[in-house]
Amino acid sequence: MNNYFKSTVLSGLIYFTAITTSQAQSKKLEKDSPKKVREFFVSSLVKIGDPVLEALSKNELKVKMPVERSPGAWDARTNVTYLEAFGRLLSGMAPWLELGTDETPEGKLRAKYIDLAQKSIHNATDPNSLDFMNFVNDKQPLVDAAFFAQALLRAPKQLWEPLDAITKENVIKALKSSRKIEPYQSNWLLFAGMVEAAIIKFDKDEDQKRLSYALEQHKKWYLGDGTYGDGPDFHWDYYNSFVIHPMQLDIYNVLKDKNNDYKTDFTTELKRARRYAAIQERLISPDGTYPPIGRSLAYRFGAFQLLSQIALWKELPKEVAPAQVRSALYAMIHNQINAKGTFDKNGWLQVGLYGHQNNIGEGYISTGSLYLCSEAFLVLGLPETDSFWSDAYKPWTQKKIWSGQEIPIDHAEK
Repeated sequence: MNNYFKSTVLSGLIYFTAITTSQAQSKKLEKDSPKKVREFFVSSLVKIGDPVLEALSKNELKVKMPVERSPGAWDARTNVTYLEAFGRLLSGMAPWLELGTDETPEGKLRAKYIDLAQKSIHNATDPNSLDFMNFVNDKQPLVDAAFFAQALLRAPKQLWEPLDAITKENVIKALKSSRKIEPYQSNWLLFAGMVEAAIIKFDKDEDQKRLSYALEQHKKWYLGDGTYGDGPDFHWDYYNSFVIHPMQLDIYNVLKDKNNDYKTDFTTELKRARRYAAIQERLISPDGTYPPIGRSLAYRFGAFQLLSQIALWKELPKEVAPAQVRSALYAMIHNQINAKGTFDKNGWLQVGLYGHQNNIGEGYISTGSLYLCSEAFLVLGLPETDSFWSDAYKPWTQKKIWSGQEIPIDHAEK
């Protein structure tokens, strides 16, 4: 009993110390200028993405990237992990790259990564390349073909238009080859739909059945208050943000420009996504943490992709100021990216939510999977002159209410 008491007291002290430290850190971040915050976002995205793009641009990704797996890994994951790293990273980095180059230090940095990304696209889709990606074997490649397609849709001026004719042909062949993979009756349907949306945008002969079925099923799976089921059932996890809302938004965004019939669907989905983004903003605690609920927690702050996307699109609800979203994301990303063990000694991401926690990875998780965290950086697609980046620090919802300030009453939506 004495040992139990000592252990309980020690655990309590450790928890209290961690919370106190986190709160103190959050308070310190309030003083950072908007300029410093953007510099942090840029440097963090580059830190995450540099090892992947540097290696892939030289056809060395399969040689250099480590493949960490969880204790319950389904298999070696070497057949799928490289496309995961590439597709997911590019999807999150795309809006920043789409800003293009200029003579500022950041613009010159973008020039470097635009070049690396274009070379990486060539190598990933060239059948004669050492780093040619697997788009057909196993089921997983459909997922990451979709993230790759999403990246192209998010940055067509930088990631598609400058490509030579042969590379464009290879990209379309790679995307179409993923059609042999049948998606599960879940959010996976949107992966098939996303691939077809890119084919509509950049080529022809899309598979209308794979596209329309994905969208129609998700209409049936809407549960209310901005939330979809993952299939017919509700799952308390972050997949509405990892996949369901962002991919529907990007798919409908393509379709509405091709067919007026989709404009109403786009408007409906955007309204639902805005509500879910408002919920996400309220989930971020005063010290920049959030509930570790559901699967795929190893995607870290990628769980807040939708909040970042809605801010990027300048569609935040009126009660959510852009600066409070920036401040909340800053505290959250700062917590996690600086946790000991987030990166290995060579700069590659390691499995975990806060630092290195290998056991948190499901059987499908490996090193490449982790690069979905880049989706939190979509807001870098807003130029530094935008109010999102230029307005002064603003406390987010939980920061306000737990310090005694008033906040708007929250209301559900149909």
